[in-house]
Amino acid sequence: MIKVRVQSLGLDQSTQSPVVILQEEGGERVLPIWIGPAEASAIAMELAGMKFPRPLTHDLFPLVIRGLGGTLTRVLITRVHDNTYFAELVITRGDEVFTVDARPSDSIAIALRTQAQLFTTDDLLTATTISMAPESDAGTVDLSGEPGSAGEGPQPGLNPEQLKEYLRNLDPEDLGRFNP
Repeated sequence: MIKVRVQSLGLDQSTQSPVVILQEEGGERVLPIWIGPAEASAIAMELAGMKFPRPLTHDLFPLVIRGLGGTLTRVLITRVHDNTYFAELVITRGDEVFTVDARPSDSIAIALRTQAQLFTTDDLLTATTISMAPESDAGTVDLSGEPGSAGEGPQPGLNPEQLKEYLRNLDPEDLGRFNP
């Protein structure tokens, strides 16, 4: 397994779907995973350090794990089948280790909240190539949009304050245009 990190969030211009881009630690390869708008929002809010007085859905799971005496130690993005990615949450409680099947998008949102490490396989990183360009050619992930522009998501490399501002200015109707 190869350690990865969330490199950025973007929008696939051909499908208008959010994409989370995982990048191998210390390397150039990336793994794009198409996700739903709710999961994209949960990931973006955590990356921006936004906190809420009551736990949101992806905040609840880490609370339950801790309440049961466990720790989420890592998330494994294990395979893709029929364009669907699969992930496993690896939870430890004392000497016991549990794995729980989960969607990668939810797993990533939860891992960010618990500082759990993300891993994927060499095969997935090798098999996946994407263009990270401003053009909106078919199959291109466009990560160069101006926040708030129709059909474009937050820019890569936004600092937490810029991402918070993007999320504050996001019109809820913008989320309705995504078709996962």
